[in-house]
Amino acid sequence: MTDMTEPVEQAAEQLAPHAVERLKGLRSQGSHEGIFTSDLSVNEFVMVRQAGFEPLGLVVGSCVYHLGIQYGQWSTNMEMDVLSQAMYQARELAMSRMEQEAILLRADGVVGLRLEVKRMEWDKDILEFMAIGTAIAHRTGDPGFKGVGGKPFTSDLSGQDFWMLLKSGYRPMEMVMGSCVYHVAHQGALRSLGNIGNNVELGQFTQAMYDARELAMERMQHEAAAAQADGVTGVQLHEGSHNWQPHVIEFFAIGTAVKAMAKADAMVDALNPQLVIPVND
Repeated sequence: MTDMTEPVEQAAEQLAPHAVERLKGLRSQGSHEGIFTSDLSVNEFVMVRQAGFEPLGLVVGSCVYHLGIQYGQWSTNMEMDVLSQAMYQARELAMSRMEQEAILLRADGVVGLRLEVKRMEWDKDILEFMAIGTAIAHRTGDPGFKGVGGKPFTSDLSGQDFWMLLKSGYRPMEMVMGSCVYHVAHQGALRSLGNIGNNVELGQFTQAMYDARELAMERMQHEAAAAQADGVTGVQLHEGSHNWQPHVIEFFAIGTAVKAMAKADAMVDALNPQLVIPVND
């Protein structure tokens, strides 16, 4: 088994004392002392165990972040660099703290990861970013499932998707993401009046939305390339205004970077899909 003493000690130093105390009561790799906690459903729990892994505990990372000020030009499509950087850095901080908790549990990875953003009621410029998922470890201690740099992999895959991914000859590397906060230009009064009663594409708006999504997806792809992944599965595109000024919107792309294991082609060929007809309404 790989010596994890030094990374575990470093993780303990970086985490809040209450977090370390909570994690001490959970299981760690190679030990059945303590309890496990998980936000997996029963079906997901079974599939994770079927894949050869055991849940260790719920891991959480949080970051309360004050966003800087930036104003868009009224008639110009433009990225809001200050806000883009803030949204990205805050999510990264939350993710890194969740990873430290997983390291403390000697986990091989985190599944069912979700990222949440919440605005604080006492200040419109303060947001809380939270990363939460279930840390898992391979039952036999196989070190071949670690993520980038020997750290626990991170993934938003469900238990069922995680099982299927491994059976098809791929393994998760890390959750990759890209963010872009964009100011959509206002349309002049004369042009707005000219559109009344007509079916017409609003080219300026279309281009803004298109550019912002492309920037978010491109940044996600760069993260996957840096992780030396073969591809990204389960990509989701989100958009939200977070109560910013009108015409300012964030586009956020997220997915799980994956890498092929040895004999991946043979493994997927060996799968025997079966037709299942649901009887639920």
